[in-house]
Amino acid sequence: MEDNKLPVWDIPKVEADLQAAFDNNSETNLLKVLKDNSFLFFHLYSRKGGIQPIFREISFGGKFRCDYAWLNDNSDGPEWVLMELEKPKMRIFNVNGKPASELNGAIEQVKTWQRYFHENQSEKKRIFGAVAKFRFILVAGDKKEWDNEDAMKWRTYHNLTSNIELRTTDVFSRALDDYKKQPNEFWSFEENPVTLGFAGLEEYWKSYGYMDLMRKLY
Repeated sequence: MEDNKLPVWDIPKVEADLQAAFDNNSETNLLKVLKDNSFLFFHLYSRKGGIQPIFREISFGGKFRCDYAWLNDNSDGPEWVLMELEKPKMRIFNVNGKPASELNGAIEQVKTWQRYFHENQSEKKRIFGAVAKFRFILVAGDKKEWDNEDAMKWRTYHNLTSNIELRTTDVFSRALDDYKKQPNEFWSFEENPVTLGFAGLEEYWKSYGYMDLMRKLY
């Protein structure tokens, strides 16, 4: 980072708040930290440069809500990423080596999004403007929960056979560590430093030229 350039985010505060959310196993506190610090999503973006803004609390169907969503404006069509966040220390596996009910419940919640948009095609266009495909991400548990042979094998197989991608909450800590080492890599996130409310989502895609043609195709 240039010497005369002030940091966009208060990194010491972010680090303290993030650690507190982990220590307290608080999904609510973690959501608060993510709300104002887009750079923590760094490793969840497939493309790090020219990112599109992150929107929070996307409501649909009267009873569903995903925590965060953003657009990958790919040349082969708009890919919308829908992310669900669970507790940092959520139980992942039982002592018998089988997925815990908490994990199964979180996966099923994301599956309800899939079914809803499959059955309500017009809602996809109403909410997102145009969708070529969805990418679903479930962030749950910490690395320790996943860091054993059975859990790693299960997760690897799941990610190969499901379109719900499982990530650990350590993905945010890694982003923080990487920012402290190479802040210049996060220039695109500095252009969209905080997440935006759901109310602005429609205005966003209606004013984005990329979506004009895509809305005719999808």
